[in-house]
Amino acid sequence: MSLRTEKPRLEAGLLLRAYANGWFPMAHEDGEIYWHDPDPRAVFELHHLRMGRSTRKQLVQEGFTLTHDRCFTEVMRACADRPETWITEEMIAAYTDLHKAGRAHSVETWLGDELVGGIYGVALGAAFFGESMFSRVSGAGKAAFFHLSGHLREQGFVLFDTQYRNPFTKQLGAVEIARADFQAQLAAALSLPVTF
Repeated sequence: MSLRTEKPRLEAGLLLRAYANGWFPMAHEDGEIYWHDPDPRAVFELHHLRMGRSTRKQLVQEGFTLTHDRCFTEVMRACADRPETWITEEMIAAYTDLHKAGRAHSVETWLGDELVGGIYGVALGAAFFGESMFSRVSGAGKAAFFHLSGHLREQGFVLFDTQYRNPFTKQLGAVEIARADFQAQLAAALSLPVTF
């Protein structure tokens, strides 16, 4: 299900209310922002996510360094830097405000001083809503993803949303659940006092 947003302008408070109710924004080809609440919903089961041997080997061989929240806006811009993107300047501004408020987070993959991969999303209670990921070097995005999933487990997160299942998220381990099940898991996650 998707609905086109009407003004008011996209801003941090509106995003928080939307995520708390299971909705998230995406820009469509017409340039307008639509709100999505898919059924089924795609999630990652945190207790099943583990970095594979080949990814771990590549992490060591490439000499990647991983950080949290070091350059959130740059990660988001890198995720938007593709021929077809659902991330607009308005969204970048609103999510950057969320990041400044401690609600949106990024994991960065570095090769020396160069940002080569990353992932960002929104944290509410014990729920993390994964938004987008990028790689400029093979394996850099996956390294950020598995680093993030390990961090979420360690912090006590219980829900890792990935919105839609596609060939890439499926490869990472995404499964689909009914919207009603997602809403129940979200309600439970929001009641837990977990911090990123």
